[in-house]
Amino acid sequence: MSRTRTLAALGLAALLGLSTACSNKTAGGNHAAGTPGKPADLALTDTTAKAAGPVDSVRWLLAKEPKSLDLDVRSDSDSNALLANVCERLLQTQPDLSSRPHLAESATYTDPTTLVLKLRAGVTFHDGSPMTADDVVWSLQRHAADGRNESDEFERVSSIERTGDAEVTVRLKEPDALFTKALAGNAGVVLDREQAEPAGKDYGTPGRTDACSGPYTLKEWKAGSRITLERYDAYWDKSRKPLVRSATFGWADENAMVNSMTTGAADGTYLTTMSAVPPLAGNGALTVSYGSSSRAWTLIPTERGGMKDPRVRRALSLALDRQGIAKAAFAGLATPWKTPLGPGAWGYEKATFQAGYDALQGAPAQPTAADLDAAKKLVTELGPAAPTLVIANDGTPTRNLIANAVVDAAHRIGLKAQIKTMSGADFTSLYTDQALRKSVDMFADDWYISKADPAGFYDNALTGSNNNWVGFSSPEYDSVVNEALRTTDDAARAKLLVEAERRFTADAVWLPLVQVPNVLVTSTKLTGAPASMSNVAYPWLADLGAKG
Repeated sequence: MSRTRTLAALGLAALLGLSTACSNKTAGGNHAAGTPGKPADLALTDTTAKAAGPVDSVRWLLAKEPKSLDLDVRSDSDSNALLANVCERLLQTQPDLSSRPHLAESATYTDPTTLVLKLRAGVTFHDGSPMTADDVVWSLQRHAADGRNESDEFERVSSIERTGDAEVTVRLKEPDALFTKALAGNAGVVLDREQAEPAGKDYGTPGRTDACSGPYTLKEWKAGSRITLERYDAYWDKSRKPLVRSATFGWADENAMVNSMTTGAADGTYLTTMSAVPPLAGNGALTVSYGSSSRAWTLIPTERGGMKDPRVRRALSLALDRQGIAKAAFAGLATPWKTPLGPGAWGYEKATFQAGYDALQGAPAQPTAADLDAAKKLVTELGPAAPTLVIANDGTPTRNLIANAVVDAAHRIGLKAQIKTMSGADFTSLYTDQALRKSVDMFADDWYISKADPAGFYDNALTGSNNNWVGFSSPEYDSVVNEALRTTDDAARAKLLVEAERRFTADAVWLPLVQVPNVLVTSTKLTGAPASMSNVAYPWLADLGAKG
């Protein structure tokens, strides 16, 4: 049994002993029963119906226990979803994936490289102390420090200064279209310096309090067992009245999670695996809701070399049966997709992005005879240099099915391919361990961005980017993406990004497979939480409550 599974069992065991006091009314949703279809067939919603009554406590499931509750040290879907209720940002992502000022009353560019943040009056941290401009400056500088998770968001920042009692000015080296959007993500989290700084490296570890200002406080983190959040009744924003008094988070693998939800031992979860949906969607005691997401599953090439030649990548992309992958690996919930970003990334100029997407070639839902012929021709051009491709697999059902689909596609067009199965820990380490990456040519993973702007992704393929392991380099591509990153006009930036997307897809820098919706599962007694992937940055627990 792996360490992850052991922790999941411990967390679930602790969770089973807790109780909840909810209304016994039925909650609404988008797809409460039956066999779910493709996202195109689902009724996507930003949020579920507004809650009508209070709830004493809820039991919520995460996919795994957070490694840290310091988002500068470690962040993933689970820690983000939990801390979205505790820690607040200068701007706040909304359920429709737009953003608006929050701890900052306004964020205004006085010229293309000077951003002035006017801070909201009356904001207090959980220890009762007021948020100050000094707290904001210190927090932003902490995020920007080398080695911090959000440091890349500050690459264009030249200075961060307190310029008034309630004002902070950020000066940039050049215009940055994404910086204010980053402030609605983890780069904009404001911490209480007097609480976080003395804790040093221990901040965010079990036994420590939080240093935040949100509607919930961290009551307890019992490592390996549970994390409990408690409503902060002195919350500064009096317009928001959270209905849930206490929420206890456990963690479980897919089988344990399905069992816990179907038996009523847990009240809700945001799913990260589509194969868990069918047994839950058919349960009349549960509501399954689907929301917009930027998440897509993609084959990510490594520096081993087998995928370095763009003809190999293009040929494999033409031969992949994405429709088959969607059906077999994702319970029919996924949609075959041509880019590495789902439509939840289209936070503006949606018609422009949709038209650009529709025009893309080279990533068919199901390969036609013509697609396969074109792929075989590319392989023939390689001659004796045609590589033997190695795809990583962690043994989980989804990746096992994808790996076999890749091998089948390769064989159909005359390429040799094989699967390398590794432990879950090694698979996760592919992002950080170059030696491990050099043992495989590609691996399948889901990728999402928290900003509703494709510019937040396409910089990954810039020459020399940290995630550009395959060594893709195109001066034309670099020029288009860098211009987009400097362009603050949405319409102009969207046109540039459509061109970047076209070039990225034409060279098959990464090989997109499918896109998936965000999935919220709750007891029918509960409603109010957003269904969109805003749950990683928006205080969703504050909207949750009993259905009237």
